[in-house]
Amino acid sequence: MFLLRKDKLQKIINAALKEKRYLLNEIESKNLVKSYKIPVVTTKLATNLKEARDIASKLKFPLVMKIVSNDISHKSDIGGVVLGVSSLREVDSNYKSMMRAVKKANKHAVIQGVAMQPMVDDGIELVVGVTTDQQFGPVLMFGLGGVFVEFMKDVSFKLIPLRKVDAKNILSEIKSKEILLGARGFPKIDLIKLQELILNVSNFVQDNPEIEEVDLNPVIANSKEMLAVDARIVLKQQV
Repeated sequence: MFLLRKDKLQKIINAALKEKRYLLNEIESKNLVKSYKIPVVTTKLATNLKEARDIASKLKFPLVMKIVSNDISHKSDIGGVVLGVSSLREVDSNYKSMMRAVKKANKHAVIQGVAMQPMVDDGIELVVGVTTDQQFGPVLMFGLGGVFVEFMKDVSFKLIPLRKVDAKNILSEIKSKEILLGARGFPKIDLIKLQELILNVSNFVQDNPEIEEVDLNPVIANSKEMLAVDARIVLKQQV
């Protein structure tokens, strides 16, 4: 199952817990979920402008650039996220402007770098997440993203661990399930791959009891692939 060795995966978790840091950064979160064959968009960390240019040269434009800092929670609000970067010149200008914006918002913020990834916008937005209920334990949530989850609250829940039949049923329980099958001009997505993704999220949380929350939002799915564009992991606070 693992793409990342179990000891390396545990090392990432233990290092964060030792620092009493319970919200993992985007790079850490993506590496952890990727280790369970959960597909994520290629994301590289640039720790300086030269690295940003080198990474951009190897990725496909347009790009997304996002500040990576444990001291900044709402990155979009302070200019820490830039979409549609289409040239090395724009990489230069956006890198510098993002650094200025973050320091203006919080001059004491420690910046690990800038996460860089190709833009993925051709498909249906899905949401896969996990929360931990005090009584029932970890609960997996699935739904359509974007306006569907924001306004329609069209989501379904299952207790972890999930079986194959649970992963199949959770897809059929949302009100807008026909969209997954290509209704209204939406791309028909691979339901088997989606079920596998959901099962892998369940396995990931079951195997790592230190996990409190997982948020894959959005997962972009089309007829060819599905990729988690953003990943967020929260660890349980130690008592």
